[in-house]
Parts: sequence; structure tokens; C-alpha cells
Amino acid sequence: MAGFRILHKRQLSESVFEMTVEAPAVARKARAGQFLMLRVDENGERIPLTFSDFSAEEGWVRFVFMRVGASTHKLSHCDAGESIADLVGPLGVPTHVDGLGRVVVVGGGVGTAVAYPVARAMAEAGDEVTVIVGARSTDLLILQDEFRALPLKELIVMTDDGTAGRHGLVTAPLKELCEAGAVDHAMAIGPAMMMKFCCATTAEFGVPTVVSLNPIMVDGTGMCGACRVTVGGKTVFGCVDGPDFDGHAVDFEELLSRQRVYTDDEREADAAYSRECSCQPR
Repeated sequence: MAGFRILHKRQLSESVFEMTVEAPAVARKARAGQFLMLRVDENGERIPLTFSDFSAEEGWVRFVFMRVGASTHKLSHCDAGESIADLVGPLGVPTHVDGLGRVVVVGGGVGTAVAYPVARAMAEAGDEVTVIVGARSTDLLILQDEFRALPLKELIVMTDDGTAGRHGLVTAPLKELCEAGAVDHAMAIGPAMMMKFCCATTAEFGVPTVVSLNPIMVDGTGMCGACRVTVGGKTVFGCVDGPDFDGHAVDFEELLSRQRVYTDDEREADAAYSRECSCQPR
């Protein structure tokens, strides 16, 4: 089918994939922190994915996704040389990267992929960048070689089970850096619960903290209102006002509650697609 050609696909873990797609017009405008909307095929739903990398010179964009529902399951079966139906972007407001001084970027889970272009842009802007990445175990850590190639002050790796780096949560080294007075700004990208506790940690020390939110999203243009979140007591929209917001002002309880609304539907859709695949192998 016509569409956007897949240049490369890499499986990073059992359920996490990296995909590079040819999209010259999008790549020319893309900036760290922005996202795209895509449909796998003409009958598919639109799903938001944040850029993990892009090249204006070579005309491609890259993103990382986790297989959680039917659409991402279907996307995970697409291979290099095939095409996806639609890819729209860049969307959202780019992350502010310059003049931050000593900044700590915290990436958790798949959010680590988003943290990579953000940390790179900050370093290129002259900030002193420390990156903390965390995952449940070694096999879920992603893009480690890419982070090590950046001109960072330090890369701190944390795993919940201690199989790589330090044993523990990302909030532990974040608190240590705050206690040492070594942080001017922080940014957290990952699961909402992780971002919530990162913000609680930095709030103790008055360190300004930005979070990249991933609310439920339908159209990515501010028309549907599905991505609404409460920040500072006001309703804002993740797609056009964000995805970056003041983490200390985000109503995380509301965000978490809204994110759980379709969890069962995602599991059921994924299971149904798995059964369909088993009946009709590619």
C-alpha cells in the first residue's frame, strides 16, 4: 500500500520495538520533545508516538513503541520495506532546552527513548546534562549505547532488580543530586507514576521540573479534548499545549485515573488480534 516506507525495525525487548520511517517533510521540522500521529493501515486508529530521533538531512524519523493493544501489536508485525498508511507531525511544543544550566533528565521505561533526543538537544545547547535511566531489569533497558555517545556529565543506570547499574528506583540518585545542590532544572519522561514521584522528590528542594505527559489522545490537534489534563488548576490539552508541563502543577491523580480507563479494552483488543494472527500467520 502507498504511505510512509519503513526503513528499519529493531526489537529492543520482548514487547518494545524501534522503527525508522521515511518522512522527509516531517523530519525537516521535528524538534526534541515533539510527537507524531500514525495509522498502521486505512482501517486503523490513530496513535501518538514521540520522536526518539530524526534526521532532516536523510529524511527519516524514528520512534519507539511498546506493544500494548491491537494497533501497536499490528505495528510490531510491520517490517522494513513495508509502509504505514499515515504519519502526521511534528505535533506539540518542542522541549525548552537552552539556558537550563545543570539539568537532570530522568527517563523510565519506554520514556527513555524520548529522553534521548531531549538530552542530546540540551547538551548541544550548552547545558550540563546528567541522565538517569531506569527499567525493571537489564533486558528492558534501551538505547544505552546512544546515551553513552552523548557529551553528558554522567549517565546513571538504575534497575528495579539490580541486574544492571544500581539497584533501586530513579528517584534515589535524583534525590542525591538535589541534596548535593547539583541540579538547576530537572525533566522526567516515562510512566506517570514515575514522573509523579520524581516531581515529589524535586519539590522538596525547589528544583523546577518539567514532565512530558502521555495522556489518552485521539486526533493530536486539540479538537477532541481526550488529552485534557489539569495543570495548576486549569484544563489544558496535551497535544497542543504540551506534551511538556510544569510537573509540580500537574494533577497526577486525575492523569493516572484517566489513563486506566481503557486498560482492559487494550488487553482485550491485543488478545483478539493475537488470536487472529495465530489463525492467519504472515
